[in-house]
This record gives sequence, C-alpha cells and structure tokens, in this order.
Amino acid sequence: MKFPKIKIGVPQRLAGMLLLFLLGQCLWVVGHQELSQKDYRFARCGREMWERPSPLAGYFTTCGNLNGDGTFAYRVAGLPLTMQRLALLAGDKLRKPENRLYAEGALNGSTWEARHEIGSVKYLLHLPFVMFALWLGAGLWWVSRRLFGNEGAFFSLGLYCFCPAVVRYAVMPNNEVLAMWGLYGLVYTAIGMAHAMQGPQRKWRPRFLLLTAAMGLTAAAHLLAAMVGFVAAVVLMLYLAERRRSYVMQILVFAALGALAILFGFYAFRAASFSYVFTGGGARFWFSLESATAYFTNLLNGPTVVATVVALVVYVFNRRSRYFGNTAPLAITLVLLPLMTTQTVTQPWLWALPFLFTFVGGVFADVLESRQRKMFIALTGMVLVAQAAFCLVALPGIAK
Repeated sequence: MKFPKIKIGVPQRLAGMLLLFLLGQCLWVVGHQELSQKDYRFARCGREMWERPSPLAGYFTTCGNLNGDGTFAYRVAGLPLTMQRLALLAGDKLRKPENRLYAEGALNGSTWEARHEIGSVKYLLHLPFVMFALWLGAGLWWVSRRLFGNEGAFFSLGLYCFCPAVVRYAVMPNNEVLAMWGLYGLVYTAIGMAHAMQGPQRKWRPRFLLLTAAMGLTAAAHLLAAMVGFVAAVVLMLYLAERRRSYVMQILVFAALGALAILFGFYAFRAASFSYVFTGGGARFWFSLESATAYFTNLLNGPTVVATVVALVVYVFNRRSRYFGNTAPLAITLVLLPLMTTQTVTQPWLWALPFLFTFVGGVFADVLESRQRKMFIALTGMVLVAQAAFCLVALPGIAK
C-alpha cells in the first residue's frame, strides 16, 4: 500500500502557526487552572474503565452506568493516568524492595497513593482534550482548503483558533469537544465516501472503515451527535452518490452496526452497562434558541457574529455562493443550533461551530475572487484581529 507524500509548504506552515496560537492559549489557561471536583470525577471513573470496570455490584463505575453521559471523555481523561500508573509499577520493579511505592505485588495500587511521585496531573487530564481540539482545527483547515482554497481555509481556521468557546471546552474534561470533533469528521467522511462511490469499489473500503470509526467514536461521546451525523450522512450520500444510490443504505447500515460494536467496546463489552445507552435517555431532545442566542449575543463573539451576518447576506443575494460546499455546512449549522437535550446537560450549539466557520470561510472565499476583493480582505483582517483580541481578553475568565 502506497502512502501519499506529505508536502509541508507555506500554507501548511501558516496553518500550523494558527494551531500553535490555539495551543498556546490552551496551555496558558491550563497553567492557571486548579483541579476541580469534575476533574477528579473524570479521572477516577476513567481509570476505573481502563483498570477495573466493576467496582460496585451492578454498576459500570463508581459514577454509575453513565446514563446519557458518553464514556469517551472518561476514557480519554483516565488513559494518561492509567499509563502513568503502569509506568510507576514498571519502575518499581527496578527499586529495592524497601524503597518501592507499592506493597508486594500490589498491581491494583492507585497512583493517588503515590501523590508525591506524580507530576503534572493537571496537564495529563486536560491536554488530551486540547489535542482533540487541535486535531479538529487541522481537519477544519484541510476540508476548507480542499473546498475553498487557502484564503477561505485560513479565515475558517482563524475564527476557530480564536473562538473563546472552543478554548473554554478544550481545556477541561468533557464530551462536548469530542462530540464536536466526531460529528464534523463523520459528516465530511460521509461526503468523501459518497465521492469515492463514483470510482472503483476497491477504493471504498478505507473510507468505509473511517466512516464506521467516526460514527462509533461520535456515539461514544454523545449519542445525539451520532444520530444527527447518521441522518446527515443519509441525506448527503443519497444526494451525492447519483448512480450508486442503491449502495448507500447498505453502507450506512453496516457502518452503524460497526459503530455499535465500537460503542459496546467502550462499555468493556458488558451487556448490562451497554443497555443503558438505549434506556438512559441521552439522545432525547427538543428545540430551543436559548443557548444559540446566548452565544450570538455575547460581546466576546462579536467579530464572529459580524462575519456570520455578512456571509448570510452574501449567500442570500449572491447566486455564485449558493452551491453545495457552502450550503451543506450552513444546513447542518441551522439544524444543530436549535437543538436542546432534555435528559442531560449538553451543548449542541458548540457542535455547530466548525460547520459555521466552514460556511463563513467558503462565502468569504467566493467574495475574495470578485471585484469587492480589497474591501473583503480588509474586513477579513479586521475580523480576525478583533476576534484574536477578544479571545485573549477572555482567557483569564476561562481559567477561573
């Protein structure tokens, strides 16, 4: 199997610099944070999933069966600590018996029993979520660049990297940033699968496996996000597959079955705990504009709101902007913004942000190729500078 050559040119370096700015903001916030009860809960229950997933009779973890609360974030938070524990146990075997941290053969010893030996717990808990936010940013840039070129991609990525809401959710254990990452990947993987279906079937398999993984990981973060992604995949693939539409439902059904197997694995293949995915009510939802209104009326998001309003006006009045690459992310944004979960506390409006930034970047890329290029270059620059300034101002509040 031949792997494609990776070329690191000027666009890749500039995108990397924007992502480094996002990383720097997140590191600053994490450095000024204190560990909270929520952090300890994610760490404890995440470790239990990796190490001994049956501490209480009849329950998956001491957190219960996580009704409606995805297991993905717990496993992400607990994995670094579990790995550190294994490293401590392995290092213990090199010590003299009297200097060992654990009692003889205490393979179930807890890293919290050796707190004086553990460093950077705060970073071990928080940095994995920062990495997923950076991964999503790289995916957003890659998708936008393929659709709109460099200018649209940089504008989309700039809005993402200097979005206070993205930074806020990237620096703490939570399923929201993972659902946002998974849903965006799921939708554009489905689009890529539909395009691949126009070619030979031997090229379908890698994309099918990627689609299955995206669906399963999204479901592990939040079931509602996976359901929205599945419906979006059905609509988009039926629209794009053209002469191969008869294969679409077969592909999606098998992908959904594979996703269920992945989700089952997140529950350590325990049927009793896994059953709560279907009975916990995590995917129950209704409609409300309260959260979306709060986001768009927040002064810190003012530059993004200005860019969104301009993009919507251009989209409505400029026929050239109304094509699939712009319409698809706009439609998904409009679906996600009014969603509200009724059983659990979730933020579907956050999942909409990467799609919103993709739409705004695409519309601006179209206008930058028109006679109004100079005016929109100035507007783009002002929006990014203002959004960066507002985001930096917001960092101390995010760290509290």
